[in-house]
Amino acid sequence: MEAAAAAVLPSGSSQELHVLAVDDSYVDRKVIEKLLKISSCKVTAVESGARALQFLGLDGEKGSLGFDGLKVNLIMTDYSMPGMTGYELLKKIKRSSAFREIPVVIMSSENILTRIDSCLEEGAEEFLVKPVKLSDVRRLMKDCVLRGETEGNAGRRFDKRKFEDDNHNHTPSLSSSSSSTPSPPSSPSTTAPFEGDVATSELVSSSPPYSSKRAKLHGHD
Repeated sequence: MEAAAAAVLPSGSSQELHVLAVDDSYVDRKVIEKLLKISSCKVTAVESGARALQFLGLDGEKGSLGFDGLKVNLIMTDYSMPGMTGYELLKKIKRSSAFREIPVVIMSSENILTRIDSCLEEGAEEFLVKPVKLSDVRRLMKDCVLRGETEGNAGRRFDKRKFEDDNHNHTPSLSSSSSSTPSPPSSPSTTAPFEGDVATSELVSSSPPYSSKRAKLHGHD
């Protein structure tokens, strides 16, 4: 297993995304690891669902790897693995409050519709039929970056709205206190607008929705 040795940049960073790759096949694991590194990703590759849960700290054991503060942007797992299938791993991840928002991509050499539907219904981001291509990986990385930017913009809009609300609520108290002091005859105001002011339409606008479940199936006519 190639363990992560350093902190990972925040989700949505265009410089480096951290991907947890899970596959019991050594050859397939090395292939996906190479494709991800070509796409400038940081990769942690493990050989089983149990090792993936251990890496994430979801195995319930005190001996978990437990990389505190480590950020995983994407999980790519094979479907057919001994001990724990990719589908079972997917369900455990989606039932975790800490990791349910991480997109999970299922990979399989078998194009079975019922299997694909089950994974997508359980929350898989996408189902890829092997062999996984470089174009597939690059598209997934682009989606991860867009997801991070969307979440970041939503957070900035919330902070800006809160700042405007606080500023608005504070203004009356200033006005009421100053009203008790006589003021000279009024003249046309020349005060420049406050830099934090923004248009109402900007405050209430929302970012384009991003689907957490991609139903695009590869290998179908």
